[in-house]
Amino acid sequence: MSVTVTTLSKMKQEGNKITWLTAYDYSFAAVLDTAGIDAILVGDSLGMVMQGHDTPVPVTIEHSCYHTQCVARGVKNSMIVGDMPFGSYQVSKEQAYRNAVKLMRAGAHVIKLEGGELQVETIRFLTERGIAVCAHIGLTPQSVHQLGGFKVQGRGEAADKLVEDALRVQQAGASAVVLEAVPRALAKRITGEIAIPTIGIGAGKHCDGQVLVLQDMIGIYPKKSPKFCKNFMQGTDSIAAAVSNYIDEVKTGQFPADQHSFD
Repeated sequence: MSVTVTTLSKMKQEGNKITWLTAYDYSFAAVLDTAGIDAILVGDSLGMVMQGHDTPVPVTIEHSCYHTQCVARGVKNSMIVGDMPFGSYQVSKEQAYRNAVKLMRAGAHVIKLEGGELQVETIRFLTERGIAVCAHIGLTPQSVHQLGGFKVQGRGEAADKLVEDALRVQQAGASAVVLEAVPRALAKRITGEIAIPTIGIGAGKHCDGQVLVLQDMIGIYPKKSPKFCKNFMQGTDSIAAAVSNYIDEVKTGQFPADQHSFD
């Protein structure tokens, strides 16, 4: 049975952890789908792990559509989340709609865009036109230059702002929200205050689900992986086994441990 946004909502309500991983091609997508991953994110992280850039900023909507098409050919059951790259949705709601349609025609079931309050009107515009949206708050990699690097977000007085962002994107119609690199206590608070699923990456075990970049979790990315990652290839003999171990550890609450999150 195919996973949908309704599936994820039910999983949150029932307390069942949600598993996401990134993929950018047919072969890895098929491995993840066969293993039973709930959702595959065709992330703009492809700019780093596939193209060799230092940030996701160089990724274009054409790149995202191409990789989404490749992933879609390998998927039977997993939900496909297509990332809206930098510059593809910030100009206007109409621009966002045009590019979201391109991603959906390429095979995405849900589109993901970065930003909280500033993207509320865009999220509302898209969802009113039948497009499922996942928001992304906390560390937003497309804004890495403005943020001054890949830094933890939401500490101190900034915590209330992130809670408000989560509430606002929910009210605008988002089906889920990614929380990246925020303190685990704040992620727990947000998860308890909103009805839509939270998908954590470096946000602790209290999120409704987890996502990692595939190349990080199988240990093949040549640069240093973030603190919140774990190499699931260690002690296994195949990528399929590593993915299965990841799914099991997320579902049972073993991952992420405290060392994979921030205070």
